[in-house]
Amino acid sequence: MTDTLFSGVVAAPADPILGVNEKFKADLRSPKVNLSAGVYLTEEGKTPVLNVVKEAEEALAQAAIPHTYIPMSGLPGYDKVVQQMVFGADSEIVQSGRAATIQSLGGTGALKVGMDFMHHILGCTVSATSKPTWGNHNALLAMAGYEVRGYRYYDAANDGVDFNGMIEDLKALPAKTLVVLHSCCHNPTGYDLSAAQWQEVIAACQKGGLIPFLDMAYQGFREGLEQDATAIRLFAASGMSFLVATSYSKSFNLYSERIGALTVVTQSAQQAQIVLSQLKSVVRCNYSNPPAYGGRIVMRVLSDPVKFALWEEELAVMRVRIKAMRKALADELQRIGAKRDFSFITRQAGMFSFTGLSAEQVARLADEFAIYAVKNGRICICGLNHGNVEYVAKSIASVL
Repeated sequence: MTDTLFSGVVAAPADPILGVNEKFKADLRSPKVNLSAGVYLTEEGKTPVLNVVKEAEEALAQAAIPHTYIPMSGLPGYDKVVQQMVFGADSEIVQSGRAATIQSLGGTGALKVGMDFMHHILGCTVSATSKPTWGNHNALLAMAGYEVRGYRYYDAANDGVDFNGMIEDLKALPAKTLVVLHSCCHNPTGYDLSAAQWQEVIAACQKGGLIPFLDMAYQGFREGLEQDATAIRLFAASGMSFLVATSYSKSFNLYSERIGALTVVTQSAQQAQIVLSQLKSVVRCNYSNPPAYGGRIVMRVLSDPVKFALWEEELAVMRVRIKAMRKALADELQRIGAKRDFSFITRQAGMFSFTGLSAEQVARLADEFAIYAVKNGRICICGLNHGNVEYVAKSIASVL
């Protein structure tokens, strides 16, 4: 008898980002440019190993630490160094112990654990994300069992944020909605809120009984570690309870190590301990324990002032290069007389730019010029360098 158990399973569509990356790899033409994957690249098109990471790897190799399980919440002390970086060492949240932090499988793992915790333990059923948002946000929420709604964010007509629309939509959400917010370097648009606008978002969340979940995957890629934590520091000062997902995959170039953190800010140290126990139960049901290697590298840097300063310098080099390539692309498009003003690219922040290109124009870039981007027009600025920016600019101008 034929087994028909899986005969009704339909193949899942390719991931909107990773699928494009696979098409790029299969393309044998030259030149070709990959502007899809969100990975930092040097001028030579390589993801570098930071010097502070090399030093940590050598030290770990010499230490020959046994590869035993680490606690469900992560390496001892990891929570403290993460909290100090996110909230500031002198933060009341850090000093009072009212935040629960676990080491996670990258930023995605932090989001997953936080969403599962809020749904299965706190009973949240409605969520909201920006329109547009990182593609995986909505998939994670739906898989966790949420009704996924959206709030206005991108203003295509004015190349910026539809802030009035955003606030209006937030105010219309029911109480106890889990609201995913990009704290800096909004993915995919690159447009961020000002400190004053964040204060209005906080007020809307407080008045509406909304639950903020801030996603900070790119701390340090806009202006600097302290400046890029502004939104989180404002939420901390508000006295609200909220969640934060952080990633060190990008800022340490440790993509394959999947190193991140989930922090839940509560109202007391006692609450934090109770929440931590529940977070560990969620972790146990998902993956039992996080990996140690990447965590040890990050801890070694964050806990040492000298190494921390060296890491900040290396992070600044990445940030400066990204800004330089933004300017180079915008300048080249202006120089060749593109039919559209692309100066807005320099007003965006982080690794990504929402170009405003249509799906048809993105398809033409791939078909005619072997330049690959995400269907919604998002490009990763890190895929640009001084050797290909002119070619990319001419190609974009050709499909307008």
